Amino acid sequence: MRTAAAPAAALPERPYRPRAIAAFHALCAKLETRGVRIARLREEELLRDARARTGLHDFGDECFREPLRVLIDSIEREARLHPVGRLITRARLLSALCTRLRVQEYVRRHPQVLALELAPPVVIAGLQRTGTTMLHRLLASDPGLRPVLAWEGMAPLRGRLVLGADVRRLQGKIGERVLSYMAPAFFAIHPAEADAPEEDVLLLDIAFMSTTPEATMHVPTQAAWLERQDHTAAYEYFALLLRILAHQGPVSRDRVAGSGPVRFVLKTPHHLEYLDVLRKVFPGVRVVQTHRDPARTLASFCSMVWHGRGVFSDEVDAREVGAHWSRKVGRLLDRSMEARGAAADEGFVDVSYYDLVADPVAAIRRLYDALGLPFTPAVEERMKVTRKANPQHKYGAHRYRLEDYGLTSGGVEPLFARYRKRFAVPVEASA
Repeated sequence: MRTAAAPAAALPERPYRPRAIAAFHALCAKLETRGVRIARLREEELLRDARARTGLHDFGDECFREPLRVLIDSIEREARLHPVGRLITRARLLSALCTRLRVQEYVRRHPQVLALELAPPVVIAGLQRTGTTMLHRLLASDPGLRPVLAWEGMAPLRGRLVLGADVRRLQGKIGERVLSYMAPAFFAIHPAEADAPEEDVLLLDIAFMSTTPEATMHVPTQAAWLERQDHTAAYEYFALLLRILAHQGPVSRDRVAGSGPVRFVLKTPHHLEYLDVLRKVFPGVRVVQTHRDPARTLASFCSMVWHGRGVFSDEVDAREVGAHWSRKVGRLLDRSMEARGAAADEGFVDVSYYDLVADPVAAIRRLYDALGLPFTPAVEERMKVTRKANPQHKYGAHRYRLEDYGLTSGGVEPLFARYRKRFAVPVEASA
């Protein structure tokens, strides 16, 4: 469905670029006139480099090859990456391939991990910008629930120690600093802190079957291809990565391994599109869906995408972001309602963003009751500490408007009307 046109965007003409990065780009432009291509993306070259870096050769099931090939082709033809964006993208693809090699070696050495039992996870699967990050961090402060931290999501297999710390954590802190340097406004939108619980879509990235590329780059061909695929294999690999994380043990001293199966608390909007697959791969999963006015969340998320894509490209079209993600959010909602209808809402718990913001402790107490989890005074106290450490606007206020992305509230409303009615979601006043 097309959305109505709106006034010209009020965003900067181009994404923010530090002087040092701009100077490097200018140098790369001169090199490219002499035929020097920065960080080229070639499938066989990436596979060869991953094998050379790890000293391993067996990727196991190579079902990842087609998704990788489609992604590389879409990036090269459509993404318009600047040199640093190409370097970061190549490093991320290479890291994912290295992880796949190491996973195969880990399973060879520890075959018992394949049969490791996990407790049915708690999965927060609300739309972007509906309080999912706050809820996730609060639930993750419960020692009985195991989150995926940002640094281990980027590199799930345990690394060597450097100065007494896991090298993966050090790399995660470097990544946090780089993002803050290249896009300082991004942290006001999403606090991408290396030590914090993060979206488990990072693990789906390793299967090259996630929505991360379309959120960070202009890759419409890959995005359209992804929607036509069966995601079962990707979710099964995702489950294997969770088993490996559980097998490696807790990530901090206050999370002592218990006698029973590990219960993960996960979070990403990606799951809304594939709740049917999630429920098939994780029997008994409990899905927590957060609800907020989708017109407001869309404006906020488009802002996040625009700033995120600016890390990789100098050419970010705000109207293209609005057109792509208004349709995509409509699809997420439609697909989630279809999956919930097929399941007769079994295994789902709804949380209002407005209730969560007004009184987090009361909202979570009701959530724990619905999930059948013990909300003890100790858990409540830990959540209060987490809440105090993560106040709203911790990194500054986030401003956004639908009009900045070529959209209007009237134009997008038909995409959301059925969802709004189904869950009695109110229209939120503009900031």
